[in-house]
Amino acid sequence: MISRLFEELKKRIVFLDGPRGTMIQKRMLSEADFRGERFKDHPYDLKGNNDILNITQQKIISEIYEEYLDAGSDIVGTNTFNSTSISQGDYHTEDSVYEINFESAKLARIAADKFTAKTPDKPRFVAGAIGPMNKTLSLSPDVNDPGFRAVTFDQIKESYLEQVRGLIDGGVDILLVETVFDTLNCKAALFAINEYFDIIGRKLPVMVSGTITDLSGRTLSGQTVEAFWNSICHAGLLSVGLNCSLGAKEMRPYIEELSDKANVYLSAYPNAGLPNEFGEYDELPKETAELLLDFAKSGFLNLVGGCCGTTPDHIRQITTLLKDIPPRKIPEVHPYLRLSGLEALNVTPQTNFVNIGERTNITGSAKFAKLIRDENYEEALSVALQQVESGAQVIDINMDEGMIDGVAAMEKFLKLVAVEPDIARVPVMLDSSKWEIIEAGLKCLQGKGIVNSISLKEGEEKFIEHARKVKLYGAAVIIMAFDENGQADSYEKRIAICKRCYDILTQKVGFPPQDIIFDPNILTVATGIDEHNNYAVDYINATRWIKENLPLAKVSGGVSNISFSFRGNNVVREAMHSAFLYHAIKAGMDMGIVNAGMIEVYDEIPKDLMELVEDVLLNRRDDATERLVQFADTIKTKGKVIEVDNAWRNAPVEERLKHALIKGIVEFIDVDTEEARKKYPQPLDVIEGPLMDGMNVVGDLFGAGKMFLPQVVKSARVMKKSVAYLTPYIEAAKAAGASSINGRILLATVKGDVHDIGKNIVGVVLGCNNYEVIDLGVMVPAEKILQIAKEKNVDIIGLSGLITPSLDEMVHVAKEMERQGFVVPLLIGGATTSKIHAAVKIAPNYSNPTVHVLDASRSVTVAGSLMNKDNREGFIGAVKQEYERMRISHKGRKDNKKFLKIADAREKGLKINWQETIFTKPTFTGNKVFEDFPLDKIREKIDWTPFFLTWELKGKYPTIFDDKNYGIEAKKIYDDANKLLDDIIANKWLRAKAVIGLYPANSVGDDIELYSNDKRKEVLTTLHTLRQQAEKTNNDPYYALSDLVAPKESGANDYIGCFAVTTGIGIEAVLEKFAKEHDDYNSIMTKAIADRLAEAFAELMHELVRKEFWGYAKNENLSIEDIIAEKYHGIRPAPGYPAQPDHTEKQLIFDLLEAEEKTGIKLTESYAMYPASSVSGLYFSHPESKYFNVGKISRDQVEEYASRKNMPVEEIERWLAPILGYERTESAAVK
Repeated sequence: MISRLFEELKKRIVFLDGPRGTMIQKRMLSEADFRGERFKDHPYDLKGNNDILNITQQKIISEIYEEYLDAGSDIVGTNTFNSTSISQGDYHTEDSVYEINFESAKLARIAADKFTAKTPDKPRFVAGAIGPMNKTLSLSPDVNDPGFRAVTFDQIKESYLEQVRGLIDGGVDILLVETVFDTLNCKAALFAINEYFDIIGRKLPVMVSGTITDLSGRTLSGQTVEAFWNSICHAGLLSVGLNCSLGAKEMRPYIEELSDKANVYLSAYPNAGLPNEFGEYDELPKETAELLLDFAKSGFLNLVGGCCGTTPDHIRQITTLLKDIPPRKIPEVHPYLRLSGLEALNVTPQTNFVNIGERTNITGSAKFAKLIRDENYEEALSVALQQVESGAQVIDINMDEGMIDGVAAMEKFLKLVAVEPDIARVPVMLDSSKWEIIEAGLKCLQGKGIVNSISLKEGEEKFIEHARKVKLYGAAVIIMAFDENGQADSYEKRIAICKRCYDILTQKVGFPPQDIIFDPNILTVATGIDEHNNYAVDYINATRWIKENLPLAKVSGGVSNISFSFRGNNVVREAMHSAFLYHAIKAGMDMGIVNAGMIEVYDEIPKDLMELVEDVLLNRRDDATERLVQFADTIKTKGKVIEVDNAWRNAPVEERLKHALIKGIVEFIDVDTEEARKKYPQPLDVIEGPLMDGMNVVGDLFGAGKMFLPQVVKSARVMKKSVAYLTPYIEAAKAAGASSINGRILLATVKGDVHDIGKNIVGVVLGCNNYEVIDLGVMVPAEKILQIAKEKNVDIIGLSGLITPSLDEMVHVAKEMERQGFVVPLLIGGATTSKIHAAVKIAPNYSNPTVHVLDASRSVTVAGSLMNKDNREGFIGAVKQEYERMRISHKGRKDNKKFLKIADAREKGLKINWQETIFTKPTFTGNKVFEDFPLDKIREKIDWTPFFLTWELKGKYPTIFDDKNYGIEAKKIYDDANKLLDDIIANKWLRAKAVIGLYPANSVGDDIELYSNDKRKEVLTTLHTLRQQAEKTNNDPYYALSDLVAPKESGANDYIGCFAVTTGIGIEAVLEKFAKEHDDYNSIMTKAIADRLAEAFAELMHELVRKEFWGYAKNENLSIEDIIAEKYHGIRPAPGYPAQPDHTEKQLIFDLLEAEEKTGIKLTESYAMYPASSVSGLYFSHPESKYFNVGKISRDQVEEYASRKNMPVEEIERWLAPILGYERTESAAVK
């Protein structure tokens, strides 16, 4: 039957019917007539509900159908103009919607078939009429709340879906979405129709007819005719047209315009003129017909009928006059990219370039971000208006920000934009990395916008799914040059990915090629990295290739990316943008995201700057970057800091703040902050302006290696003091600081671990680079980490840990993130962590990015890469590739490693001649406690080299002071540390406590028994040791610590010692003091000093044990350098470290020493010590004692070890996970 319709349309003008409503009104039906028998007891009035007559007065409805068919109509429309649940809600008859539609379609089907049988050469068809509803998606019913909508897109869609089902089940041939006054409602109907087509597996022809509400030539929701067509042309329509509101005379210019532009059949069914003062139509049938005859002779018509006021007589006159007029020929319309807001935007060769305004992007505009976060939408709209007034032909809207609900913000802002004609006239680009935000935006656009973006990064299946959705919503789409392996960063990768995407879209999705826009990645040049030098050239060449090889496709890009290296220098940036656009547009670039008000005129760029800029962009010289950077320094709007005495105090307040930040000077910060506060309109402006400008310089210098970590921490101290000064002046909701942050990062030391110096430094460095850092502290369980991450909507989670059990806890957190559906990146850091562990153990448990961060200096780069939407996927792809290679390599190494059986390894253990060994009896056995040990004595034993490493200054003490790179700064922090240490000692801020124990002991196999006295009958406790098992190629022994103690069977009276020391008593009060002063520098310094004191205390106690308490080396006379070099006899290994990797052994030592009671040191559930500035371990005295690494061990030893300790194998495997030479079972993982 459908094929007959297409045949008729090719041959002649096809005639529609007239309005069912007019014919119903003529019958003057009563309330009882409307109710019928079916609804006689309905509690609400039904008069006026014409659609209910499909059930209650079927004879009348059939008569009306037949009257129009008899008058010559080829297509009869169903009496279902208001047959949706939303419209029927006015009469409380929602439950009858399906039946209303089904019965109406069935009656029309019977009538049409009856007339087809009478005149087989004139087949009749049924169109299921789908009206516009009484609620609208583009307009607010509340004049006081323009952002309010009485209904959602999904509600409209579902309501239409029910209607469509009834109509199709009833037997319609066509679906007619008519009298469209809100294009977004129409798009919801088309979405529902296509969704139902997918359900039933077949399609029906679809007609759409809009309505121009008055002589303005616009729909009620504000669109022009061409904009209306551009908005719906994606739907594969049979026809488009206009009906209602206007008579034929008034409708003519709009039908003419639509006839020229639409490449589908065209329909017109006007009213019978304009209504008179009584709302009635006076235009006679002949008058209407003659007007429409002019339409037909002008070549406007393929389908024609009548709307309000027209009757069967009108249709009869129309068919009589028009039956011999040839139909309109569908014009050949060039497949340009056709977009729309309230007005159309067609991208043609004459368009040259489309400016996409970038300032309504929350990630790129601090001002806009602040307005949205403050819910100051009225002011936010002014930003959008400014962009349009500055020449933006499309506005890019992005709501990707951790501090807001992106979906809600996108919906609200778009709804407000929709009722601002000066903004809404241009198309919208929906910019987000989150599909849910993009889809929310699509449900708010009545025009044809652009989705920015989709890509292959999640694989072809997801790419196709998103592309089909975009097509269904009726939008163009930007395709980022990413694939499963990450971002295309070379010419070859760019064109390969774009070609692949183009083929998928055009061949598998059926996406119109003119609606495909490629973004081949505008990446930053002049970074100092050679691999980046050709980025601009590669983009330009890729653009040229796309235009030559991918027909109709367009090219776009984020222009500001090209100049990120010169952030803060608008002169250079604008010149770079202009020059880049000049060359890219010549190559075929069609559009770009730019600040429409800040583009320099190409010809007005100074010639010297132009040469330098183009040298960089076109990669014409090896030293191009260096030359442009040097030149840029001479034209910065903020001059260089003067570093002569206090002359800098004469500079403007902005420069003084920057100088103080860079130099870490706190003396004048309150005075300068107050001056800035008075100068700027709002206190927050001081933070967002000069303070962040200064911190950006600090971040840049640190990233460039021109500042060192101690300097950065001092800068943070200045920043914090300034913010603290401003806080009372800022509303509580804004007191946290700058509105425009680079991202929100949660940091935590995992459960069971108390070490946080490195984490704190990372937090400071990230804070200096404009990240909001949420530091949860130490010993944080997974559930708290993830709960806070959700509540705060963080962008990145960073985990830290020092002790080896923390590695397992990190794996657990990763698994929980996967289980709970997290998508944010996971950063891993800490002294025990490694890239290989992150790759092999953590990353496989979390499907989203997992990145190991080596130190604080890398944290900014990693965070920046993860937060930069243009570089993110490339960075993630590179990390994933690297980690996969490491996993493969690790598996190969693990598979190749050979192990001795534990019995054989034991046979090849260290063999000491115990008969010739001289044993020294300690001066006491049992425990000895040291209360409040003098810190000044401990100070003498400090090894300063690790202190400098804490601050990421590489070198040995004291030669580091002569280092050309680090020397000056190393001396500064050394002096600062000693000054602080003087205060600590003088004020007794920290106290030192220790307990040592010396016990009779003998080895039993790989265990060591400790006895209560020299009779060696009563076993106090048994220590357990692990033995090397990995096969060795030389004759070296397979060591275990038990080898260093005389075996029980030897009869020798050997001894062993243990200890626990701390210098962290009282540290909480010190840290609280510095926290109140916003002094990160001294807070971190205190922890670093306390750690050095703890290690020095351990060194000092070991010396006392060797020389006095045990006395096996009474004559030892070593310098501090010799002691640091471990030139003494004996060792003091600690559980959890290489010679005994099992942390659980620490509990035995603590129980033996009563360490918690005697010293205040506590063990966490992961056997970390608190205070963190604590050390514990064992003392071995044999001259052949030396430190070694147990390394990987095999399953047989693990099982035996578990038996010796009377612990489940799975639990032992968990604690020994880092040294297992095999893959443990899942049940052994941390729960």
